Amino acid sequence: MKRQEHYFGLTLTISVLLFYILAPLACAPTKVKIYPKETQTEKTSPGRPFPGKTYAEAVLQWTSYQDLVKWMERDFSFDVERYKRFEGTLPVPRTPEETFQLRSGIYLDAAMFLKETLNRINPSYKAQIVILITRPSGFNHYACSFRKDGEIFIMDYGTPYKEVTGVHGPYSSLEEYKTFYEKHHPMKREIEAITYLP
Repeated sequence: MKRQEHYFGLTLTISVLLFYILAPLACAPTKVKIYPKETQTEKTSPGRPFPGKTYAEAVLQWTSYQDLVKWMERDFSFDVERYKRFEGTLPVPRTPEETFQLRSGIYLDAAMFLKETLNRINPSYKAQIVILITRPSGFNHYACSFRKDGEIFIMDYGTPYKEVTGVHGPYSSLEEYKTFYEKHHPMKREIEAITYLP
């Protein structure tokens, strides 16, 4: 009888100890990686907010695409960390306001920013996002087209490759830009198709 009580007491003690050891672990918060959508901390990670004007205030002062080009070349930088994190994927793009405040971004961020900004500056630009579907697959690229004097220009600041960064044109068709891109891109990727994003 005493032996049974001893075993029962020992079992009860072990059970209580296990409860106190395991209970906090069961309540520990689980780390969940939000992907590809970003958390607010990740969105502001470059930590380079643009002082002074808001996006809306700045755009009101820009009168042509050249003003936007000056800002992109002086203040915008390609976000290498974000590019590495989302390489080969399609992340949720930053809003134009976020891109302006952070002064950085990648392909889709830059294309969305350029489209919105160009159309605010002058709706006759008819800015649209262009997608370049490339080989190997998974490396599609996004840029922004706009029209001036009946011709097509391409703005691309969302790439780490200086050879294809900037304003290109004038072109009479997207196919002409496709030829330029294939010739000058250092990775020599073959473009399967080029089209406007709906």
